[in-house]
Amino acid sequence: MTYLDLINNVLRRLREDTVDTANATDYSHLIGDLVNDAKKIVENSFDWTALRDSITVNTVSGTDTYSLTGSGDLAVIKDVMNTTSKRFMHLRSKEYFNNVTYNTSPQSGSPDYFTFVGTDSNRDLEVQVYPKPDAAYALRFDVVKPQTDLTTDSDSLLAPTNPVIQLAYAMALRERGETGGQSAAEQFAVASTALSDAIAFDANRYPSELTFQVR
Repeated sequence: MTYLDLINNVLRRLREDTVDTANATDYSHLIGDLVNDAKKIVENSFDWTALRDSITVNTVSGTDTYSLTGSGDLAVIKDVMNTTSKRFMHLRSKEYFNNVTYNTSPQSGSPDYFTFVGTDSNRDLEVQVYPKPDAAYALRFDVVKPQTDLTTDSDSLLAPTNPVIQLAYAMALRERGETGGQSAAEQFAVASTALSDAIAFDANRYPSELTFQVR
């Protein structure tokens, strides 16, 4: 569903006139802000299928720090593989990296471990890998990354639609402060149920994520 569709869905529930563009009126602009607020809450509630992606980093010999281009600073890393060497990589603490870098003789070779070192100028996550690459290796990072704010009429929502609409509607009722129909409190309960149902459906796709095993 597009940004404009989401705004009009909320406006209809408020018994307001629909609009032809997201920023047609001050009120439609406000509803658009509430849609994006609701989107963030829904996105942060679960590792949604639609927000999953893979980012490939190609290493350079002698370089151990890399940006995950396009990840954003709120991405969650689910799995990491050194696809060139055909093995999983494991998260290690910054203390571990400091130890192997400064207290011992650092090794070079095919990377087995990674840690977070911050974000770059684009606010994408940066990671450090170890051993320091001695050649070109393809490292695949499976991530869950929130979508950027919806801004244009045709921007399509990736997260589940119904929880976003129901939550944005609840926020709009609360902002309005009065309504002749459903109260904001009642609508927040509806939104909570919609979100719980969406999580239950999506979670069925990843039963193995609830099973932990040692690699």
